[in-house]
Amino acid sequence: MDPLSIVGLLLGIAAVVAGQYLEGGHLAMLINGPALLIVVGGTLGATMLQSPAPVFLRAMRMSSWIFRPPPVPLELAMKELLHWCRVARRDGLLGLEALVEAVRNPYARKALQLLIDGNEPGVIRETLQIDTAVREQRDLLAAKVFDGMGGYAPTLGILGAVIGLIHVMNNLSDPSMLGQGIGVAFVATVYGVGLANLVFLPVGTKLRALVREETRLEEMIAIGITAIADGENPRVVESRLQGLLK
Repeated sequence: MDPLSIVGLLLGIAAVVAGQYLEGGHLAMLINGPALLIVVGGTLGATMLQSPAPVFLRAMRMSSWIFRPPPVPLELAMKELLHWCRVARRDGLLGLEALVEAVRNPYARKALQLLIDGNEPGVIRETLQIDTAVREQRDLLAAKVFDGMGGYAPTLGILGAVIGLIHVMNNLSDPSMLGQGIGVAFVATVYGVGLANLVFLPVGTKLRALVREETRLEEMIAIGITAIADGENPRVVESRLQGLLK
């Protein structure tokens, strides 16, 4: 669980509600079903239209990372790599076969298997770099879905405001209908701008940061495995991997 995300979201919402209260308003004034439908429904529709299905579905799955980010155990990975390096120097590459099944990270397991199979360091490095590039591009595209939502939401808020004002203009002769139309107009703008700046844009930015952290972990694994394949001394490998912990 990421407490910073929870605190940030709650703080942002609380700031808006508190500001509304200090201005003499109340929470019920910010609750409007038609405005919420226009902004949320319209934003989701536009986002689905712009995104290929696999990218959109990946983005929805990644949204849980905001509160439960995937583990990126850099220090643990370095310890494992150094252990593999010592085993390889002591028992040879075949001595690593007994360790493969205990490796939970699929990327690390593949890297270790490539090493055990006796592939050249250049082949191992190229194969792992391709996997990292493909995974990173896929996840960054998914993160950009939320950037798109952050762009559409304010615009849909303005659209909701225009629809509300049209409703007001068509009912000038009926004062009882004016309040509802004006409410939709202004609350839709609040929803659009609020969701964009308190939810969608921050989510997209944080997901990109998490994607880059995973890339850093995979780079560490690739460098360590390639160094083992080159037969480098464990102390040299450790010194090289230390730079990725900073």
